[in-house]
Amino acid sequence: MPRSFVSIRRRQILQAIGAALTMPAGTVRLAAAPGSAAATSKPEKLARLSAFFEHEVAAGKLPGAVVLIQQHGKPVYLQCFGWRTAARRHRMTPDTIFALHSMTKPITSVAAMMLIDEGRLGLQDPLSNYIPSFAHVKVGIETVEDGKPALKLVDPDRPVTIEDLLRHTSGMTYEYIGGELIMAAYQQANLFAGRFDNAEFAERMARLPLARQPGTLWRYGHSTDVLGRVIEIVSGEPLYDFLKHRLFDPLGMTSTSFVLRTEAEQERMAAVFPTDTVLADAERQRRARPEWQSGGGGLLSTVTDYARFAQMLLEGGELDGRRYLSPAAFKIMTTDQIGPGSGVERDYFYFPGDGFGYGYGLAVRVEPGEANPPAPGSIGELKWDSGSGTYFGVDPSLDMIYILMQQTETERGRVVPMFKKLVYDAFAVSD
Repeated sequence: MPRSFVSIRRRQILQAIGAALTMPAGTVRLAAAPGSAAATSKPEKLARLSAFFEHEVAAGKLPGAVVLIQQHGKPVYLQCFGWRTAARRHRMTPDTIFALHSMTKPITSVAAMMLIDEGRLGLQDPLSNYIPSFAHVKVGIETVEDGKPALKLVDPDRPVTIEDLLRHTSGMTYEYIGGELIMAAYQQANLFAGRFDNAEFAERMARLPLARQPGTLWRYGHSTDVLGRVIEIVSGEPLYDFLKHRLFDPLGMTSTSFVLRTEAEQERMAAVFPTDTVLADAERQRRARPEWQSGGGGLLSTVTDYARFAQMLLEGGELDGRRYLSPAAFKIMTTDQIGPGSGVERDYFYFPGDGFGYGYGLAVRVEPGEANPPAPGSIGELKWDSGSGTYFGVDPSLDMIYILMQQTETERGRVVPMFKKLVYDAFAVSD
């Protein structure tokens, strides 16, 4: 992604750590099973959620936001706060369009799982089967030669696989993650120079060293962008075209795309504060490269569109009588693939967070975690978010999805944890 976008991810990780340390006190219990007292929201608690976002807008922290909580397939809370732009000409509405950034990744991952389900793509297939340039990829080992730091290039112990792309164990990174020499290699490669499409971007990635041996470390990066190119090769069509006829059209996601297609859509687009410079720059760069259908961060969508996708996940890969993933494919996608016995390590940049494992394109909660009190949520919860401030969760134990749409890099590290806390407060077991 452009340097401005990856800077978002670096900041959001640091902000998330700070937010966890400053979250308001109070015990938040993990939600109970369906049918318990926790399965029904409390209006007075939802009012606190409204009050929080109303204050954020009034204080000038956010232009606006849209929040949806849906339980048992029906909205129990849908509120729009503030304005689409800092100029305050158009109020936020449910059809406001937001840049999803990394909330694109779960959609691209589902598309890949559909091809795996059909036998057209295999988890253990070497990536080089589809993009031959990756047969020559090297791993960058940071060492010292003649008293100076040096990046030694070695052969990978095994090929990068499709599974590695899905679970972020390919060794591909972002330019802000890794050792100094790896980051320098990415920065000097001019990954985002000029105009390019998915095919060209994948070739550029193949010329860069991997940050770690494949399959050894969860490392956030461009894996899902390269996966988008694999989908194009296997399906024989551009990524958007495949997503449109296999997911967006049948799900009724009529406002989800990589580019704004009409003047009416442009008027519905949420903007950031001009002072939110990193995100504003990322949006300018996104618009300047319409040919790049970034499977890792390029989609635009609305809260109601994304709710259709999230509800499909809540219902196990099926919605309105149409199945998108087989039960077996859905189960493996939403099972922790990097836990004990997987050989995958975690470090400071393990973005799923405390208590979460990672499946194929989604974080999955496997335990309460070591935080005291534990972060709100339920075992089996699925989630992902983005550097633009968007966030979604799928909670099978409460038969619930919840989505936050906003456009802020500067405030998202503070707002998102509070959003989730207030959502689960509204469904918490009474003491």
